[in-house]
Amino acid sequence: MGTVGRATRLTRLALRHKAFYTVLLVIIVTCSLLLLSAIFHLFPTDPHNSQHHFDIVNKLPSSLTKDTSKIVIDSDRSVSVTPTDATCTYYSCFNVYPCSDEEDSYHISVYVYPLNNYINRNDQTILPEMSHEFLEVLSAITDSDYYTANPSEACLLVPPIDLLNQNNVKLNETEHILASLPRWSEGTNHLLFNMLAGGTPNYNTVIDLKRGKAIIAGGGFSTWSYRRTYDVAIPMFNPLVAYQSLPFKSYLEARKYLVISSQLGIHQEFRDDLDLQVKVKASHDILLVLDHCTKTYNYTHRCNKKQIYSYPHVLQDGTFCMVIRTLRLGQSTLSDSLKAGCIPVVVADNFVMPFSEVLDWTRASIQLREEDLPDLMNIVRKISMDKIHSMRQHVKFYWQTYFRTMKDITLTTLKIINDRVFPYASRPYEEWNSPPEQVLARSPLFYPLLPPKNAGFTAVILTYDRLESLFRVIQQVAMAPSLTKVLVVWNNQEKTPPPVQSWPKISKPLKILQTSYNKLSNRFLPYSEIETEAVLAIDDDIIMLTADELEFGYEVWREFSDRLVGFPSRLHLWDNVTQRWRYESEWTNDISLVLTGAAFYHKHYSYMYMNAMPGHIKNWVDEHVNCEDIAMNFLIANVTGKSPIKVTPRKKFKCPECINVDMLSADAGHMVERSDCINKFVSVYGRMPLKTVEFRADPVLYKDKFPSKLKQYDSIGSL
Repeated sequence: MGTVGRATRLTRLALRHKAFYTVLLVIIVTCSLLLLSAIFHLFPTDPHNSQHHFDIVNKLPSSLTKDTSKIVIDSDRSVSVTPTDATCTYYSCFNVYPCSDEEDSYHISVYVYPLNNYINRNDQTILPEMSHEFLEVLSAITDSDYYTANPSEACLLVPPIDLLNQNNVKLNETEHILASLPRWSEGTNHLLFNMLAGGTPNYNTVIDLKRGKAIIAGGGFSTWSYRRTYDVAIPMFNPLVAYQSLPFKSYLEARKYLVISSQLGIHQEFRDDLDLQVKVKASHDILLVLDHCTKTYNYTHRCNKKQIYSYPHVLQDGTFCMVIRTLRLGQSTLSDSLKAGCIPVVVADNFVMPFSEVLDWTRASIQLREEDLPDLMNIVRKISMDKIHSMRQHVKFYWQTYFRTMKDITLTTLKIINDRVFPYASRPYEEWNSPPEQVLARSPLFYPLLPPKNAGFTAVILTYDRLESLFRVIQQVAMAPSLTKVLVVWNNQEKTPPPVQSWPKISKPLKILQTSYNKLSNRFLPYSEIETEAVLAIDDDIIMLTADELEFGYEVWREFSDRLVGFPSRLHLWDNVTQRWRYESEWTNDISLVLTGAAFYHKHYSYMYMNAMPGHIKNWVDEHVNCEDIAMNFLIANVTGKSPIKVTPRKKFKCPECINVDMLSADAGHMVERSDCINKFVSVYGRMPLKTVEFRADPVLYKDKFPSKLKQYDSIGSL
């Protein structure tokens, strides 16, 4: 009886274990199917829209789709595969010589290989059918200004091999396909696109492909796998969300939740950290933690207990949205959050943010260390509403400009590489990171310009009939070594200029132009006689500047050619009593304007003053016979977002013997008029573009008691 009982118990125990392992197997298989379903929904091998898929293929250049070949790849006998060079940088692995720009277009040329059919020895196709998303990558390249059909002209080469999802890639065969490309050359100057990298069990952060020196545009880099200045970090595109329409929501509109966590499959420790904070009374109603719904799998649904939420629509109800690392560092939740206008809170140590080479993510995200997740709510509560509104604007801008479509992602990748090749024609920080309505610091002088016919500067002197001081100014300016020409703008229509023999004899060309109308804007006309980039605007009564001061001012301008660089400075102030801007001429260390009575500027601004000044400011200045210098300061500050630069310590510029009742500065109402000008221009521009700084450029050793021969600029005037 004992033996029978023992056997019965063993049988029951075996049945229990069998049932346990059966249930465990079912759970594992179910979870695996859910995971694979999610993965293969991203970049499926079968196009999700066959007609659109067909249309894209038909629009590709004939050089890609016609005259294609069937190429046999024998993994055992083919060319040798080059291991990945993990040490590559732009300076060590990129070949810039094919990128020469003979047409001065400052664009790299990108070639896409033909869509050949690669087969193995058994006549089986190696590569899976291209995903819809990768076809959009190819279409974006071939439709862009970067594309060339001539591989000999190409700076960058793109194999038409869909590597977006590593799960769809036969790694060994693909390595041999790449190595067999006619211009592969160990992957030099080749660009490969990949978003889902790695696989079980390691989930590496870069595609497990021997690729030599090829550049990877990857969607989940860590700081360990990312080759700075070489690879490009791109976002994880989510086709399940990207094509959905979301209702408009203003960045000023309040959100129901402070924080939303909507990710699936995050680590249990992270989930516990969030759940603990939900239990805190102060966070219970403002922290929403979602998970998958247990009854049925639907990617567009998220659940909290029995409450079902529509995804990604629910993200629009959150101020901050969690982006926490899972098995992979790169998360499509980041793009989903941007689309919904929700500020991402990224909790993924060592994660390289998409396009971080050019995008300043401090403007559009919060990045927390994983160990700081338990303190999440305390951190986000400290962020002001002004900061939140600003971040929402940048979230929207980043999404619409760089993340919205595969085309946007592709072209942004090419722009980044293009800026590496042509850094002198690259987009500045503000243009990359500010919405168009906020881009202030974009100087046109960073665009390629034709070289000047002459080096040096042209002095443009506006005069009416003060001959004595005018002649002294001409003689003084002529002593500056870098002067190439003096251009006198005779602004008096009732009196002709003196005969040629009465003008000062100087060693530089002297040209007199009589204007048709007496307008202040005549001093800023882009005269064809000005053959230099640098223009010195100087009044006919500024007789105290020395040749050293002028020469030093020109040298400073050469380093800051997008700014107004000059001598007399002024300041604008806000008057709390009148609630208006006030023009201030007192001698202070703060400056926000440099008067064009003695200032260097780029000739390009003459064109802008005459043709691109907003709100009829030019006509207003001519009618009021005042404030052309303030108008020029507004123009340059608005274009560049930068302050002017004052040079040398001199602050007094009046000519004592020139003072008379006709001088503008002697008018009692002059200061009031100047203040009115500032307020008028602010109303036209819609904001105050002038920047206040406490800065002055002085020559080295100008104050030190050294022999004159040791000083490059010895004759620098005092206050």
